[in-house]
Amino acid sequence: MARVFNFSAGPATLPQSVLERARDEMLEWNGVGASIVELSHRGPEFMEVAARAEADLRALLSIPDDYAVLFLAGGATTAQALIALNFAQPGQPADYVVSGHWGKTAIKQVAPYVDARIAATSEDNGFHDVPPPSTWTLTPDAAYVHYTANETIHGVEYREVPRVDGGTLIGDFSSSIASEPLDISRFGLIYAGAQKNLGPVGVTVLIIRRDLLEREGQPRAEILDYRAHVRGESMLNTPPTWNWYLAGLVFRWMLDEGGVEEFARRNGRKAALLYDAIDGSSGFYRNDVAAAARSRMNVPFFLHDEALNAEFLAESKAAGLLALKGHRVLGGMRASIYNAMPEAGVQALVDFMRDFARRRG
Repeated sequence: MARVFNFSAGPATLPQSVLERARDEMLEWNGVGASIVELSHRGPEFMEVAARAEADLRALLSIPDDYAVLFLAGGATTAQALIALNFAQPGQPADYVVSGHWGKTAIKQVAPYVDARIAATSEDNGFHDVPPPSTWTLTPDAAYVHYTANETIHGVEYREVPRVDGGTLIGDFSSSIASEPLDISRFGLIYAGAQKNLGPVGVTVLIIRRDLLEREGQPRAEILDYRAHVRGESMLNTPPTWNWYLAGLVFRWMLDEGGVEEFARRNGRKAALLYDAIDGSSGFYRNDVAAAARSRMNVPFFLHDEALNAEFLAESKAAGLLALKGHRVLGGMRASIYNAMPEAGVQALVDFMRDFARRRG
C-alpha cells in the first residue's frame, strides 16, 4: 500500500497513525469483543469514548468551563440554520460578514428565520480580501454577529478575532479550528464541521457559551433545540458514534504532537513554503488573495496558462499529489494543508510545481 499526499479540502487527509489505530480497533475495541461502531451509544464503553473525546477537545482548545460542547450529526450548513432558530427571536435582525462562498451560504440558511443583514462584504473585489472589522456596520439590537474565520474556496482568513463591542460573536471555524491558539472566551458560539482538522465527515462540533442557551429563540422541535442536546449530552438521538470516536483519536493525536501551539508553528511553515513557491515562480503561478488575508489552510492558485491545467492535474496525481483541482466556483488549483498534512507533503508539492514550471515554462 502506498499512501499519497491528499490535498483535498474535505473530507480531508487524516493522520496515518489515527487511521492505523482505527483499523486495528475496527473489529474489536478495547477487548470487549465487538467494534465500537456496534456498541450502544448509551453503554459504558461508548460513554467512556465520548467523555474522553470531550475532555481532550477541552484541553486542546482550552475551552472554559462556562461553555458547553456538542458533537452532533450533520455538517456546518445544518448548524448555520439552527443558530438562527436557537439564538434569535422571531423578527430579530442578525449581522453577517461575507468574505467568501461559505459566508454567503450562511445567510442563505438563515434567510427564512431572521432579518439577515450584511454588515460587510468583500464580494465587490472578488473575495480577494476580508472586510476589516473597522468597516463593519453592525446593528445595535442584532441577535449576533456571524463571520467565517477561514474561507476554504476563496482562500482568505481572518488572522485576528474581530471585536464586536457588546455584541455576540459567532464564528464558523470549520476549516481552521485547532490550527493555532484561539481565545474561546471572545465568542458566544464556535462551530466546525469535523472533516478538515478535527476528524471525519459526519460530525459537527459546537462550543456554546452557556448563557446563550437561556435565550428563547424561535418555536422549534426539540431535536432542533440546542438546549435539549446539551441536556442529552449530544445523545438526544443516536449520534454518529464511529465519527465521534475517530474525532476523539484525532484530538488525542494533536495533543500528543504538541497541541495547537505546535500546529500553529507547523502550519505557518507549510503556508510560507507554498506561498513562497507561488510568488517566486516569475508569474507561472499566481495567488490573487491580499497578502495579509491569505489562508494558512487553503491555498488557491492559478497557472499562467489555463491550457496547462489538465496536464498539471494528471502529472501531479501520478506523482502522488491528490485532489489539487480547484473548486468549481473559482477553477484553477487549490491545496488544502490542514493539520494532518505533513510538511513533507507540502515540500513534495512545491518540488513538483517548480519542476513542472521548468518543463512547461
